[in-house]
Amino acid sequence: MRKQRNRFDEDHEEHIDESWLIPYADILTLLLALFIVLFASSTVDKEKYQSIMESFKSELTGTKIESKESGLSVNPSNTKTDEQTGKVPPAKEAAPAPSKEEVELNHLKEKLENYVKNNGLNAVITLQDTKRGVEISLKDVILFDPGKAELKSSSFKTLNVLVGLAKTVDNPISIEGHTDNVPIKNASYASNWELSSARAVSVLHYFESKKLTKKRLQFVGYGEYKPIYPNDTNAHKQANRRVNIVILRKA
Repeated sequence: MRKQRNRFDEDHEEHIDESWLIPYADILTLLLALFIVLFASSTVDKEKYQSIMESFKSELTGTKIESKESGLSVNPSNTKTDEQTGKVPPAKEAAPAPSKEEVELNHLKEKLENYVKNNGLNAVITLQDTKRGVEISLKDVILFDPGKAELKSSSFKTLNVLVGLAKTVDNPISIEGHTDNVPIKNASYASNWELSSARAVSVLHYFESKKLTKKRLQFVGYGEYKPIYPNDTNAHKQANRRVNIVILRKA
């Protein structure tokens, strides 16, 4: 009886169940496939990656990938960079060329700046390029005596330069008078409006006498109501007493 039992145990040991090897082999295959995919995803060599993918699918399914575009892609998007396609990126749009009017006004402003600098007039003449046009602001002391609207003969040289430069363009010209807020103490003018207007008209008539086209000229008197500084100091009041000559941009 014991002999038969020993023989049974030997037969049982010789026929060990090896069915676990199949899922184990499948797990190893899947792990190998996982590492292949991870390796392929870390490289930008697309041809090498496609070759690995074809081999991987062939081994697992017995078929081949029909299209190299199928399956996973190294690049998340089909969009290619200009370096990959060899295309030259479009050039940035150049800023539009300045118009003839802008070129002329800029040239005029440069000449005015040079004149003011070369003649030491920075204290009495200021220049600005505004939306309206090139604005030339002259303090009243360079043009008029206090409370007067007649041009001083010493102002003619500067005004002649302005006339000459104004003739290099055909833009309209606005001549604008301004005062401080001190009430006028002069029987000739009822208020600062009249004084500022009379001063603007004096400059207009001088320009007209130098053969500037009349239809280009206009004037306005603002009185004390468009100051550039508060009228709180003598220096500020002096700055507010001015005549602006604006070479206007065309509408």
